[in-house]
Amino acid sequence: MSVNRLHIGIFGRVNTGKSSLINMITGQEISLVSHFPGTTTDPVKKSVEITDIGPAVLIDTAGMDDLGEIGSMKIQRSKEVIRRVDCAILLISGNQFGDYEVRLIEQFNKNEVPYLIAHNKSDIDKIAAITKTAIKQYSNAEIIDFSTTHPADKERLIGALKRIVPETAFLKSSLIGDLVKPKDVVLLITPIDEAAPEGRLILPQNQTLRDALDNDCVVIVIKDTELADFSKLRIRPALAISDSSVFGIVAKRLPQDIPLTSFSILFARLKGDFEAYMAGTPKISQLEEDDHVLILESCTHQVSCDDIGRVKIPTLLQKFTGNKLRFTVVSGLTELPANPRDFALVVQCGGCMITRKQLLNRLRPFIEAGVPVTNYGMALAYLHGIFNRATRVFNKKSTELQLFPDF
Repeated sequence: MSVNRLHIGIFGRVNTGKSSLINMITGQEISLVSHFPGTTTDPVKKSVEITDIGPAVLIDTAGMDDLGEIGSMKIQRSKEVIRRVDCAILLISGNQFGDYEVRLIEQFNKNEVPYLIAHNKSDIDKIAAITKTAIKQYSNAEIIDFSTTHPADKERLIGALKRIVPETAFLKSSLIGDLVKPKDVVLLITPIDEAAPEGRLILPQNQTLRDALDNDCVVIVIKDTELADFSKLRIRPALAISDSSVFGIVAKRLPQDIPLTSFSILFARLKGDFEAYMAGTPKISQLEEDDHVLILESCTHQVSCDDIGRVKIPTLLQKFTGNKLRFTVVSGLTELPANPRDFALVVQCGGCMITRKQLLNRLRPFIEAGVPVTNYGMALAYLHGIFNRATRVFNKKSTELQLFPDF
């Protein structure tokens, strides 16, 4: 899936050759190439396999120097891409380097995106010493001079790209690899209700099942309604993982000494800011009358009458606090509200459909503003009074874990 691939953004002025660059890397006519400015209007994605780098998603963005209302919209969409990519190529040509490029560099630095600067069309106009000097006033990034019309330059570009790819992009993360050992029994509790997709498991359940198998565990998958039957088997799992929607029921039915967590909490650790979640979740108890809560969904989906983010969590929050709260839901990668401090709490979904970089950058404005953040699974665990139990498994020494009262 694309969420597990390296995301590389291609940025620069109109007609610097961004589309030609993607075509060169892929060896295919993926992006439309034109001599007319402004051909690319929306970010264009292409999943590829890059030699010596691996699976990646190339994102061709609109030119950043367009004028007018449509140009402003294109620029905004390109800036949003910066918050989602793992690394970037800033493309220039004709020795043009000025305010547009400086603004991009500022955005790269702000979002901690590693990048290189590539001067294209060297067959027409090689990069000048004065251009390099101007660049170095604002950036320490590697600069290469190349042409998309020269096949040999492809390897030089990929070599430079490889040097800026974050090391973490090459790491294969495991959801439960440090929590279990080979031959351990792992129990997955997956409710099949109206919110469940027809004929398949949802992505977090599917990935957790595969991860358990990759770690040589014995995996048992049951519905929450079959817990009583499972207990008759007298099998003690080394770890039980539940869907957050039935967390409270499962916690009551499973013996207290069986380690328990949820799919959503596993993804909170894999992709989110786990420390911020741990600190922010107990702030639920401090919510006051008319406080504003932001629900962040990272994908668009069919909303059911018992939707976990739009119905269950808001209902439980108001019941738990005894206060009437206001809720705003932002779905997918839609632009966030302008003022983070308008909210008393942010509740983020598991983020299974986006990259870790995308999720962290969505949380960043709220964390920097001092707004508490939590995650679906951790919030539900707290609201059901099992927060300690649901998070204790992530620390081998429970005494080192910051504990909060279970209600």
